[in-house]
Amino acid sequence: MNLELRWGYAVPVACAILLAIGFPASRAIADPAARRTYRWLQLCTLFGAVIGAKLAALWGDVGWPWGWSDVLLVGRSITGGLLGGFLAAELAKPLFRYREPPNDRFAAVLPFSLAIGRVGCFVEGCCAGRPWSGPWALADEHGVLRHPAQLYELFFQLAAGGLLIFLLRRNKMRGKLFALYLVIYGAFRFLTEMVRDTPRMESGLSRYQVLALLMIVLGAGWGLRRAWPAPSSTGEAVHG
Repeated sequence: MNLELRWGYAVPVACAILLAIGFPASRAIADPAARRTYRWLQLCTLFGAVIGAKLAALWGDVGWPWGWSDVLLVGRSITGGLLGGFLAAELAKPLFRYREPPNDRFAAVLPFSLAIGRVGCFVEGCCAGRPWSGPWALADEHGVLRHPAQLYELFFQLAAGGLLIFLLRRNKMRGKLFALYLVIYGAFRFLTEMVRDTPRMESGLSRYQVLALLMIVLGAGWGLRRAWPAPSSTGEAVHG
């Protein structure tokens, strides 16, 4: 991998991270104390996402066991990052006594952040699709025609972000937009793993498909379990 390709990957990923953590989602929280707590919760979420992204990539690409060289060289997984961030946030909420609804504004901007990151994957050539000679196949650096799996996900993330913004503006599914995103992304990832060039288990499934199913279950269960009241009509700020 040459330096130009590294910059082509690093710059979009850096922009994606800055958008995710720099978007002023906490401004939607009216109570200053709750806003400060939410920022600590964001740090816990980020930490869980980083750990989850690395562990999922190790398990998905290498299996078990793995060595230190695998830890250093293997990349990160969006699937694991979402799961790790979600679990870290849910574990941290009781510790911080955070009782506000999940931040729907952050959920709505997250797909756009991931879409930017997939631009880096496309430039770098990682997360590639399986060899394929169909009408919109693209050649990799070795001239092998493949499914443009990175572009499939980029377009999905843009569509998912548009859907979440639509629901947010109409105050639909308050406090459940991230749960919805877990479900639809899990379903999308499970299906597109069929055309991604990832290691397979004896069952024929990839380990990422197992993680995608877990994402669907967690998102659906968490979304059905919680109900948040609609904001009052007296001018109170929406906490989503």
